[in-house]
Amino acid sequence: MRWPFSARAMPGPDRPEEAAPPRAVVFDVGGVLLDWDPRYLYRKLFTDAGAMEWFLAHIGTPAWHVQHDRGVSIALSCETLSRQHPAFEREIRAWAERGEEMVRGEIPEVADILAALDRNGVPCYALTNMERETYPKRRARFGFFTHFTGVMVSGEEGIVKPDPALFNRFLARYRLDASRTLFIDDSGANVETARHLGFVTHRFEGADGLRQTLTHMGLLTF
Repeated sequence: MRWPFSARAMPGPDRPEEAAPPRAVVFDVGGVLLDWDPRYLYRKLFTDAGAMEWFLAHIGTPAWHVQHDRGVSIALSCETLSRQHPAFEREIRAWAERGEEMVRGEIPEVADILAALDRNGVPCYALTNMERETYPKRRARFGFFTHFTGVMVSGEEGIVKPDPALFNRFLARYRLDASRTLFIDDSGANVETARHLGFVTHRFEGADGLRQTLTHMGLLTF
């Protein structure tokens, strides 16, 4: 998952033309299959957009949130942060109590692509930075998870992307060859790590570009 206001680079697959096509596809979840942004929640709690942005830049920050993706309890983290910033206790506790309101919903075009790959017999996986408490809720909420052969959640592993250790653990657990595995993510840092580890990569910028990449590789037919 890429923090929603990060810079983006150009999309596209990274593989030599003569390379054999991938046999498996690995999806990021937040930002690729799910439309996630803390603002979907915090616009309900702040009447002033500037105050909301200040909160997200100085209190509910990416650096603070990433510990949740490493497996730290969201409730405990919010309790600690609330003591440090009592004036924002309501807003901080909302992160734990109303976190699902940060997800607007699935990105339907990508969910359709995932379903099509599954129908075509392409093994699909998810490698996601996500809180361990959150994953069961989202698995129950969104049907696209049923199309995955396997899912690795950072909060259950104690490691987050782009740490190479998480990618290597993923490859070992599912017995995949990086050179025959397409990795899809909207984070440039995550894509760069995967590329260095030998994955075929696609920097996600939208469903159309992803569909073109998969069609070019012979993985997707409609």
